[in-house]
Amino acid sequence: MKKLFIIFLFFGITSTGFGQLKSRTFEEVDSLLQIQKQKIIVFIHTDWCQFCQRMKTTTFKNQEIIEKLNTDFYFIDFNAEEKRDITFNNQVFKYKPTGNNVGVHELALQLGTINNQIVYPVLCVLNEKNEIILQYNNYLSPKDFKLLLEKLKE
Repeated sequence: MKKLFIIFLFFGITSTGFGQLKSRTFEEVDSLLQIQKQKIIVFIHTDWCQFCQRMKTTTFKNQEIIEKLNTDFYFIDFNAEEKRDITFNNQVFKYKPTGNNVGVHELALQLGTINNQIVYPVLCVLNEKNEIILQYNNYLSPKDFKLLLEKLKE
């Protein structure tokens, strides 16, 4: 009986996302902001970007970062080549093809364009009113990302 209880406890903890980064959708964040105001961190990336993939396997696997993001922010993991329509901030954004099997989402361009270009990965931080307060387009190590989160929390 004791072993059975431990097994259920283990599966209960692991299935609730213990230690996992909680990624939201733009639509979820719109609803959540009505309940609790928090800053939004949008990680804009592509599947082919090496620095994006490196951030996913290092920075976003760091337990301290996961805890801070899950507790203090709304986090959105956003593929810039997402093909579905996204409604955010009372506006509909669409995927825009730019060639054969190539394109970019309007929302990625809206949030990730810096100096008239988009360079991946992009971190875009929005305040509680969905206004851009920070854009950063470069790889961030776990150490640097922790510093950024501390500054944003102030």
